[in-house]
Amino acid sequence: MVKAYKHIGRRDPLRGRTPLRGRALLREPALNKGTGFSPEERKVLALEGLLPYQSKTLEQLAARVYSRVRSYPNALDKYVALASLRDRDETLFYRVLIDHIEELMPIVYTPTVGEVTQTYSHVFQQGRGVWITPDMQGRMESVLRNCLTGREVRLLVVTDNEAILGIGDQGAGGMAISHGKLDLYIAGAGIHPSETLPVSLDFGTDNEALLGDEQYLGWPHPRLRGDRYYSLIEEFVEAVRKVHPLALVQWEDFRKDNALKILDTYRTRIPSFNDDIQGTGAVVLAGIEMALARIGGDIAAQRIVVLGAGAGGLGIVRQIRAQWTERGVSRRDQQARVAVLDRQGLIVESEETDAYKRELAWPVELARQYGLDARTRRDLAHVVAAFKPTILIGASGHGGAFTEETVREMARHAPRPIIFPCSNPTESSEAIPGDLFEWTEGRCLVATGSPFPDVEYRDRRHKIGQGNNAFIFPGLGLGASAVRARMVTDEMIDAASRALADQLTAEERAAGQIFPAIDRLRAVSFAVAVAVGRRAVKSGVGQRTHGGSVEDTVARRVWEPRYAHSDDPAASLVLR
Repeated sequence: MVKAYKHIGRRDPLRGRTPLRGRALLREPALNKGTGFSPEERKVLALEGLLPYQSKTLEQLAARVYSRVRSYPNALDKYVALASLRDRDETLFYRVLIDHIEELMPIVYTPTVGEVTQTYSHVFQQGRGVWITPDMQGRMESVLRNCLTGREVRLLVVTDNEAILGIGDQGAGGMAISHGKLDLYIAGAGIHPSETLPVSLDFGTDNEALLGDEQYLGWPHPRLRGDRYYSLIEEFVEAVRKVHPLALVQWEDFRKDNALKILDTYRTRIPSFNDDIQGTGAVVLAGIEMALARIGGDIAAQRIVVLGAGAGGLGIVRQIRAQWTERGVSRRDQQARVAVLDRQGLIVESEETDAYKRELAWPVELARQYGLDARTRRDLAHVVAAFKPTILIGASGHGGAFTEETVREMARHAPRPIIFPCSNPTESSEAIPGDLFEWTEGRCLVATGSPFPDVEYRDRRHKIGQGNNAFIFPGLGLGASAVRARMVTDEMIDAASRALADQLTAEERAAGQIFPAIDRLRAVSFAVAVAVGRRAVKSGVGQRTHGGSVEDTVARRVWEPRYAHSDDPAASLVLR
């Protein structure tokens, strides 16, 4: 366990006093404090008369905002209110989000962000981030320079909007995903807002409803593919390397084939990772380890079924196999211990055409051994009955895919079935936790991708852990950025997963939790960041930037949202 720091945090970089005064200052969210400006600051900064008389502390403002947000009737209204606050006063926004992270994370991130992407053009308020469109080809470097003058970006979340959560192509609305991810980097790990950049690679959409909507804000053409698509990606990466040479890129919600090609092409050219593949794999492996620790199981002895062969399913299998390799499990045994299903059922080697699925496929002989060689017997129910898994993982985006019949069949041969319906948003979850407890007579160990309420079963309350990637990517980004890693290695991903698996407290274990509580996200992210930084330094791809320990290096990168004050009010506001 990483030791607790009393004073984790760093001051905002003093890059000179702001020239902004009056209304122009109130319109700058990085500097605006609203009624948090003191009487002295109002005099110096030409704000007298522009605000009500009373000055309030950050704590008072945060309490008022939180109360107002809670009063809104639905999640989308709460999202819009919080987004509006962020556009006015980002310090106050992140103070409220950090203080109420468990309650508000489902608003700024999944599941609400899924609804926002679908209605993005209708709830849009203000541009935040960068949209790259095909008409910018040949000019991407100048576009990045012009819109980010004076900022040193260290982290970009980049999406092409095609595979958003379980709802598919959302065009320019995918920007909301980049916003949500970065909000968690900032609130969950303490990366400074000025060092982040949300990016939408708006290369068109095949969503006919969007193209037919007169309010649609994106590039109104069918989605580009093939050589033109990849040439745009290439120019974007080169532009980032030149304009932001210290930046880490998180690739987000790309279609699985594009996701794999982009990850493999650029991971050694620019510090980058794909959260859907690597982050999902890391968080699920950590959950498996925590569940097995609770019941005294050995991961090398498990039989695992993964429903879903997209980016998430691939990442899960890769991470599990990496763990098995380290434990000395042969490649042949690894293949025989995990069965992967796509929409057509069990993936079998000789019939699989998609290149990336070949590493997930069973040999025909193995399928025949379990009586699964006939196509009609390869659905989830038949695979569970024949293979008798001890662990069942959902990454399919198919709500309700874990049926009562299938789960009861699993429970007949697994004394403590481990079941992770990981898909989100909530309606895409493969099962509802309460049903899983009923169908297994309370013997299951459950974690979900979306937030679910506690389950009461036979006079006992079970807290449902959320196996959210938010436990991995904020700490991974902070750790890699802090030590200026030249690339994100498989070893760094493994270190993140191991660090997460070590984060359950004694109280959480006693409560039967599989994952830590979301309200400990900052502490968990710090531990993950330190583990990632140490692994990067040890392997030679990172460095301690200020001497001392990696722990100190990471701690200096953590930002705490506070209003700045000093004897000289003009000096308390700085350009970021």
